[in-house]
Amino acid sequence: MRQFTKVVLFTDTDGFARFREEIVPLDQGKPESALSALMPSDGFQLRTSPVGFRSTFHCTTDPQWVFILGGQMEIGLQGGVSRVFKPGEHFYSADLLPAGATFDAARHGHWSRQVGPDPLVTLFVRG
Repeated sequence: MRQFTKVVLFTDTDGFARFREEIVPLDQGKPESALSALMPSDGFQLRTSPVGFRSTFHCTTDPQWVFILGGQMEIGLQGGVSRVFKPGEHFYSADLLPAGATFDAARHGHWSRQVGPDPLVTLFVRG
């Protein structure tokens, strides 16, 4: 069986954002074009961010796929862990603020920034 590795940015039980990988089976379709099960989505947005863009710490408001179409995007977590995503790469952003919590920039969320010489172009797919 073929599979797709889904990179997930999530909020762990301690309230801190972390990365994990999940396997999505590609068990549908045909041998020459394996497909996953159909997944729901609530729309999509395209975004461009100029060279030098950097956000502050924040949480995802709605879970969404993030696909890098151009440039590079770095995602930073509390404690200094970061990961760079290049064109053709993705992650599923689901680091929501824990229920009942008040946002604390020293504990919750992640930051993002454009890296490299090219503007960042991303596709966000809600779902």
